Amino acid sequence: MEVRSAIQQIALGHRHRYGYRRITAELRRRGMPVNHKRVLRIMREDNLLAVQPRSFVVTTDSDHGFEVHLNLAGRMKLTGIDQLWVADITYIRLKAEFVYLAVILDGHSRKVAGWALERTLASRLAVAAIKQAIAKRQPLPGLVHHSDRGVQYACAEYVAILKQHGMIPSMSRPANPYDNASCESFIKTLKREEIYARRYDNLEHLRANIEEFIEEYYNRQRLHSALGYRSPEEFEQQSESGSPAPDFRSATIQFFENDGNEMRVSKVVAGEGDSIAVPFPRPHPLLSDTRKAQ
Repeated sequence: MEVRSAIQQIALGHRHRYGYRRITAELRRRGMPVNHKRVLRIMREDNLLAVQPRSFVVTTDSDHGFEVHLNLAGRMKLTGIDQLWVADITYIRLKAEFVYLAVILDGHSRKVAGWALERTLASRLAVAAIKQAIAKRQPLPGLVHHSDRGVQYACAEYVAILKQHGMIPSMSRPANPYDNASCESFIKTLKREEIYARRYDNLEHLRANIEEFIEEYYNRQRLHSALGYRSPEEFEQQSESGSPAPDFRSATIQFFENDGNEMRVSKVVAGEGDSIAVPFPRPHPLLSDTRKAQ
């Protein structure tokens, strides 16, 4: 009965957002070693299974004349926070309209660094999210900002903000959502655990609930399997306290260089050199990148 009671308490406390894996992890954190199959059986018997996901539409408009930047995110080896930010936009359906949410995630901790909610997909939506993230985190120059090739992220206003703060633009390859996987994962979690589980009267009602979900629940309480079943805030605190100060904000980026008939690998440290534009020599593109650009 003690295990069942604890499962019920966790499931209801997290508003049916937790599946059996996270509840199993939370039980173990509380000193209750229990098999995940037993947790699943109890949750099924008590009708406590998590809300199931739905599909969502793409909001990327990459048919524009702005510069498309090299994909750096897949080449990075992260060692701390504020080395890589990942950005994305999704839609949310209200009773009488569609609204749009832009988010910025830290690539290392999965913490939501900034977000914005508007009735429009205009560039001001993405600009508001990046400005909030910069104000909250105050990142050092050399941070890589990764996004899809949408016009919101490629436009002059957005790129100017990145350059002003010494950030390096990075963009996904065409039709490859895996480059943006951490942000896509957050959006799926938000929709499954919050959006689809509620009804919203209007935009302001939605805004208040999203703020509570992100700031109070997702960043501070929700356990993430990719973080060893820790919340993003807990993960950041433990990473910061356990990392040497000089290397904490230095990520390495790996490039493949074709020197004649010899293929070799070179590594650079993000943030070294000129921090305003690209803080390291521009690498030779991968052969696959060259073919796609032609």
